[in-house]
Amino acid sequence: MNATVGFLSFLVLTLIALGGVFVTGRQARRRRHIPLVVVTVAFLGTTIYFAEKLGEGLDLDEAGRIVPIHLTLAKLATLAYLVPVITGLATIRNSARRKLHGRVALVVLLLTVLAAATGAWMVFTAPALSSSAPS
Repeated sequence: MNATVGFLSFLVLTLIALGGVFVTGRQARRRRHIPLVVVTVAFLGTTIYFAEKLGEGLDLDEAGRIVPIHLTLAKLATLAYLVPVITGLATIRNSARRKLHGRVALVVLLLTVLAAATGAWMVFTAPALSSSAPS
């Protein structure tokens, strides 16, 4: 699978799975919610792998200021996934923490959408690297 197809496929799968995580979380359906979280994180990791491969073929210097913005948002969103995992485990032990968990999860969802949007902007702005070296 080439980098573009892999990236787009796993990005869509990640976003769909994340939507499923959100819905099952709102419905308090733990038996579906927890496995979906695991699947979503696996999809996210695969998306990041293909994003790195895709970036190797792009001249990101030409994309401009969106590159550091996207990279910052993407790293922040990825690290932020730890917070709902922690609050989710706390919610399993004490259901009174469910509201906090939901708010944290919503912030992570929004960060993910922002990272996806700025990543798309970056990819569409960055030209492909020339395959031949100048003489």
